[in-house]
Amino acid sequence: MNARPAVVCGELLAALDASEGRRRRRKRDTTPDAIGLTIKRELLERAIAADPEPDEFEAWLHAQCLAAGGSEGGVRAMALSIFEEWRLAHDADAFRDWLARGAPSDDALSDEGSTTGR
Repeated sequence: MNARPAVVCGELLAALDASEGRRRRRKRDTTPDAIGLTIKRELLERAIAADPEPDEFEAWLHAQCLAAGGSEGGVRAMALSIFEEWRLAHDADAFRDWLARGAPSDDALSDEGSTTGR
């Protein structure tokens, strides 16, 4: 499997729904989680739009970190997470299949409490 980063990033974007569902149900202050998920969502959306070549994806992510300037730390952490997940999608068939199915999770709940299927 050698999917383009934009394809995998689109599937990872769908998987963020489960993370949001878990975050909303936590009883503690989840502001830092929300900030991280927002950064990750923005990076994924930019990767989809830019559609970098697979062999240039790591350099593309690095350029996003450099462009972030003073807020590079959070962007770098999320860029590393995205790159690791992209590599995992190439190396682990079960993970890739889960993403391709829309990343189904019981944690992906809408505000009304219904399952979104992602």
